[in-house]
Amino acid sequence: MDFSNALVILGCIIVLWIIGKIFSVPLKALFKLIINSVLGGLLIFIINLIGAVWNFHIGLNIVTAILVGILGIPGAVLLVILKLFI
Repeated sequence: MDFSNALVILGCIIVLWIIGKIFSVPLKALFKLIINSVLGGLLIFIINLIGAVWNFHIGLNIVTAILVGILGIPGAVLLVILKLFI
């Protein structure tokens, strides 16, 4: 292998490394959002189980799950308050 081939291989490795760094940050954020949304949906499900005693439920859909996933427990409290007053 001559020097020019080694430089081309090294350049390709560097370009692939840069592309990997560029895409790894958004993928980590997307993965975190997905995990939090699933946990938010689980929290809404638990609220619905507890609220079934009083005939209280919150619709479990992608919007409410993402809202609770992003905001956490305050998002769940917000949904409960909105459901009580609307």
